[in-house]
Amino acid sequence: MRPPVIAFLTDFGDEDWFVASLKAVILSLNPRATVVDISHRIPSFDIDAAAFVLFAASTYFPKGTIFLAVVDPGVGSGRKIILAETTRYFFIAPDNGVLSLALAREKVKEVREVTNSRFFLRQPSRTFEARDKMAPVAAWLSRGQKPESFGPKIGRYVKRNLPEPEFIGHEIRGRILYADKFGNLITNIPGSAVTALRGCGSAKKLSLFINSTRIGGLKESYASARKGELFFLIGSLGLIEIAARESSAFDRIKPGRGAAVRIFRVGPKD
Repeated sequence: MRPPVIAFLTDFGDEDWFVASLKAVILSLNPRATVVDISHRIPSFDIDAAAFVLFAASTYFPKGTIFLAVVDPGVGSGRKIILAETTRYFFIAPDNGVLSLALAREKVKEVREVTNSRFFLRQPSRTFEARDKMAPVAAWLSRGQKPESFGPKIGRYVKRNLPEPEFIGHEIRGRILYADKFGNLITNIPGSAVTALRGCGSAKKLSLFINSTRIGGLKESYASARKGELFFLIGSLGLIEIAARESSAFDRIKPGRGAAVRIFRVGPKD
């Protein structure tokens, strides 16, 4: 049986030696490992963006996948390295909340602090713990080493506060969570909530407000909008997205992350 996949997410970019160094460590310890890149273009130090990308991608990986998520502005500060085991996956990361969204969706069995230096590279540095500590742990775990080998269970770990949508009468209030490469603005509003708000009526009865911009009508797909038109739809993650056909909603609206979004229904349900 082949070892499990190691799925790898960082803010290291692809210009330097950082990503290659981690892969080299993993493959030196387990030449049979399959390492899959989720992304290495997370904005530098952006824990929230990394948490969202990990959430968006992780659920589609096979059972047993080991996720190595490293966006680590606290490297060398004494923050913990954690190993979380769920009913489906393993997650290795600095204890800074980068796992918050992914673990909120999983059934967590246990979380351990990684402390056993037997599984680290010799003389690990204080500035590249991803290479010297986290990557070796991922490799040893992929070889079948038991989670309890790496360190003690912990009852508490860092969880970032995640905004929840509000439902007030004929209105849903939410926030922008993430802007993707195409400039689509992904909110925390579930598409199912907007479908319920719409009822049996026309999608044209729904309006979305962000900053001072009003966007009318829920679209079924990107292709159903006119070229350049701003619109909103239920995206592939089941969340409401604001988009501009063959253009960038981000560039058009220029919202900050966390920008407020409101969706109204005009008139009664049919």
